[in-house]
Amino acid sequence: MFWERFEQLCKKIGSKPNPVVKELGLSNSITTKWKNGAIPNGEILLKIADYFNVSIDYLMGRTDNPDSHKNE
Repeated sequence: MFWERFEQLCKKIGSKPNPVVKELGLSNSITTKWKNGAIPNGEILLKIADYFNVSIDYLMGRTDNPDSHKNE
């Protein structure tokens, strides 16, 4: 689920996964691991969630609401 969400969020901002990973300061090789089912560690998940302004729960598929981390 993580990879699908990550890829979808990249498309939403008009980018591809590798440039986003590079912008986050991560190795491009990590995308291959993610495609194969690996899950980023907590620190990287937080970095990605902050980058896209979504919750970690959304990235992990625990909710379909990307704004679940925001207080209303």
